[in-house]
Amino acid sequence: MEFIDLKAQYQAMREGIDARIHAVLEHGQYIMGPEVAELEQRLAAYTGARHCITVSSGTEALLISLMALGVRAGDEVITTPFSFIATAEAIVRLGARPVFADIDQATCNIDPGLVEAKITQRTRAIMPVSLYGQPADMDELNGIAARHGLAVIEDAAQSFGATYRGKKSCNLSTIGCTSFFPSKPLGCYGDGGAIFTSDDELATAMREIRVHGQSRRYVHPRVGVGGRMDTLQCAVLLAKFERFEWELGQRARVAARYDALFSGRLGKVGRTRDRSSVFAQYTVVLDERDRLQAVLHGAGIPTAVHYPVPMHMQPAYAHYASPDACPVALDMAGKVMSLPMGPYLEPAAATQVAATLLAALGERMPSRADLLAAAK
Repeated sequence: MEFIDLKAQYQAMREGIDARIHAVLEHGQYIMGPEVAELEQRLAAYTGARHCITVSSGTEALLISLMALGVRAGDEVITTPFSFIATAEAIVRLGARPVFADIDQATCNIDPGLVEAKITQRTRAIMPVSLYGQPADMDELNGIAARHGLAVIEDAAQSFGATYRGKKSCNLSTIGCTSFFPSKPLGCYGDGGAIFTSDDELATAMREIRVHGQSRRYVHPRVGVGGRMDTLQCAVLLAKFERFEWELGQRARVAARYDALFSGRLGKVGRTRDRSSVFAQYTVVLDERDRLQAVLHGAGIPTAVHYPVPMHMQPAYAHYASPDACPVALDMAGKVMSLPMGPYLEPAAATQVAATLLAALGERMPSRADLLAAAK
C-alpha cells in the first residue's frame, strides 16, 4: 500500500501529462516559457486572487512574500509552532524572529485567541498555516492584523483548493502561499510553489524578487533570489489541474469513509463547518501513537507523523521560545498520526487501514447498519 499513490495518478493522466511535457520539449523555453503565464492565469482565476506568481518552491513563496513586505532583521512574525520547518525557516533567513503562538487542540491550526497578546512594536506580519488541508481561522486573524496594521500571509502549502466561508484558500488574506511538492493535493514532479495576492504593488515586487530583483534585463531595483518555477513543472501542473476537482472529490470520499469507520472509536483532527479540507493528510489522534504506528507498519500499512517535534523545540529554533511555551503543540506532536490518503486509494484499502487500527485499539469495526446510520 502507498501512503499516497503518485504512480496510479500518473497512469490516470498519462496522456495529458506526456503531451504537455512534449510541448515544452518541442518549443524549448524551459525557463519562463508560455506554460508559466498560462498556469498563473488559471490558478489566479481559480482562487479569485488578482495575481498568481509561480516560484521554485513553497519555501521560496514564503521567503519572497516576506521580502516583498519588507521584513528584515529585528522584525517579528507571529506563526504557529506546529508545521513543517519551512514556515519558521523563511522568517529566520531574513534575520527576523519567529514568535510562536500555540495551536487550537481541535484543529491543530494556530489559536487566534493567543495571537494578539504576542504583538509588539516589532511585529510585521502574522503567518498562519492551513494545516492538513483545512484553512486556519482567517477572518479572526485578519481582524487582529487590521487592528494593528499588519499583513497576513496564509501558508497554504497543504490547503490549495480548500474553501473558507465561500472563498478559496490562498485568497483569504494579504498574501497566500502554496507548495506544489509532489505529494500535495496539486503537485508537480519536482519542487514548485505559488504566491497569490490582490495587491498590485506586492505582486510587482514579488515578480521582481523571484528573478533576482530584476525589473527588466540587467536592471535590479531590489534585492532578490533565484526563485523561478521551471516551465516543465508548470506544464505538469496544467495537465494535473484538469482533473484536480475530481481528485478533491475522491479525497473527500476517502475521508468520509474513514470518518464513518472511526466514528466514536478514536480521535481525529477536528474540522470546522464553515470551511472545507482538501485532506492533504487524514490525521488521527492517538494516546499510544508509537505502538499503533508499529502495528500498522507490521501489517504493511504506511503512516506518517506531521509533526513529531514542534518548531520551538527544534535545536536551531529553541532559543526563540521556552520549552513550555506551546504546551498544546507539544502534546499533539506526541499523538498525531496520518493515514494513507489520496484520490486513488481504493475503498477496500481504506477499510483495511481502519480495521487494522481499530483491532489494535481493541475496538470493533462498525456494522453495516452503523455505517448506513452514519451516512444519514
